[in-house]
Amino acid sequence: MTGIRLTAPAPGWSIDADVVVVGSGVAGLTTALRCAAAGLATVVVTKARLDAGSTRWAQGGIAAALGEGDTPEQHLDDTLVAGVGLCDESAVRALVTDGPGAVRRLMETGARFDTAEDGSVALTREGGHHRRRIVHAGGDATGAEVSRALVEAVRAAALHTIENALVLDLLTDAEGRTAGVTLHVMGEGQHDGVGAVNAPAVVLATGGMGQVFSATTNPSVSTADGVALALRAGAEVSDVEFVQFHPTVLFLGAGSEGQQPLVSEAVRGEGAHLVDASGTRFMLGQHELAELAPRDVVAKGITRQMQLKGTDHMFLDGRHFGAEMWERRFPTILAACRSHGIDPVTEPIPVAPAAHYASGGVRTDLRGRTTVPGLYACGEVACTGVHGANRLASNSLLEGLVFAERIAADIVTDRPRSGAAVGPAGTPVPLQAPETRLTVQRAMSRGAGVLRSAESLAAAADELEALRLGTREDGAAEAKPAVPGVEAWEATNLLLVARALVAAARAREETRGCHWREDRPERDDADWRRHLVVRLDPEGGLVLRRTDTEAFGPVDAPGAPDCAATSTTHPTPEEP
Repeated sequence: MTGIRLTAPAPGWSIDADVVVVGSGVAGLTTALRCAAAGLATVVVTKARLDAGSTRWAQGGIAAALGEGDTPEQHLDDTLVAGVGLCDESAVRALVTDGPGAVRRLMETGARFDTAEDGSVALTREGGHHRRRIVHAGGDATGAEVSRALVEAVRAAALHTIENALVLDLLTDAEGRTAGVTLHVMGEGQHDGVGAVNAPAVVLATGGMGQVFSATTNPSVSTADGVALALRAGAEVSDVEFVQFHPTVLFLGAGSEGQQPLVSEAVRGEGAHLVDASGTRFMLGQHELAELAPRDVVAKGITRQMQLKGTDHMFLDGRHFGAEMWERRFPTILAACRSHGIDPVTEPIPVAPAAHYASGGVRTDLRGRTTVPGLYACGEVACTGVHGANRLASNSLLEGLVFAERIAADIVTDRPRSGAAVGPAGTPVPLQAPETRLTVQRAMSRGAGVLRSAESLAAAADELEALRLGTREDGAAEAKPAVPGVEAWEATNLLLVARALVAAARAREETRGCHWREDRPERDDADWRRHLVVRLDPEGGLVLRRTDTEAFGPVDAPGAPDCAATSTTHPTPEEP
């Protein structure tokens, strides 16, 4: 344990279970269904409604080698290329090998995917894939269909669910093993206020950290709560510097903040072109796949062109699709664009990159186990080693399915045990005022967005550290810490994860995947074909170390030595 925890009232109620799953997206609900089917008392805790997480916003689909002539090996090759040398090949092999079966089991659960004229599952293509291997539903509403099917299955199985509940901290027993979680339930009902779910197995499936930036495709609930909890609990996180910025997000005007509408990669997969204001296709010649290059390549291409043209957006031109194809294949995107005054049938769509997907997260092994006994992580909150430096399109829902099943199998087989809860223990961390959230987001977008440099990252680190210490630029004390509450807890979580992200981004002095350093534009395989692992020291300072690319083995294996820096502002990694 780190010795720190969120400032919160003591639990006023508790329930007991074998497993508590935190999160209700594809990863969380798949884990819960598998555990419950094996007879384990399973509780699902979710921050809003069961269907309100990131899964339902997924437009593109699920990648799996289901088509004629396609193979898991080809899917593996495309994933390794996208990951730019940092994927754990054993994790990718697990993903692509287990993937087709996992998708079929999802269909057996009730998910209905679009079909071709012969009745087979329709397959499309997205950036970085050399084959059509993406299954989709409702044209561009795959996530909504997956969420619907899993939520209906959970309700049919009568699983114990706690909605509108923000998880706070991990409970542990006297030996440091997982013993459950504390949480705050928002609203009246069977459970209200701060309480606890006592369980020897805790599965974090809390989704991403997109709200750490000003503009993101992530819903408002994606405030990095799972990563922050894991750090406070003493777990390691890895690869958090690799945040994928989706290249084509609907541009709503200068200064737009919060969740932005996504324009799925599948639009480019079906033949839409990226153009500048003059209609020139600027991705030609930048990559063999042009608009269908991996997302980091396309995001960089758009950003470079915006810099060249002195503008804040480019355009995605799909006018040649015609009205019938837009209405059949992309009804969700068409409606979103029209709601903002843009008609893709008759005009190009203004687009710009925005924070989308975290390739890093809580470090796990191939069974989803973290470095804290009894604590598991899957989905976007986890770093399984699958994505490396850049996620391949439509591997995210697949990763949630595959590793959820692996976690459930491990829990059912090993049946984690723990004693009575004695934590969360340690010093309560001062809470950030709710308005800190906006300050963090703007600092991160300025200093740690698509374009990064030593100067921009240092400025972001200084601003974040001032927030942590409660001081202004002139050194004077800020206002007193905030009182406990959902907005203060979220702001505190965002600040912690932002600090970890910036520390890792400053340490990685190269450009790789979705981490783009303007001052270090080249990829450096000699020194940086390795992972940056972050943990907290007992006082809440950040400790970084580097591991080799094949480091995602058993989590109890000895790690490499820590970097010689525990500074929260100027980490300087050394060779292990």
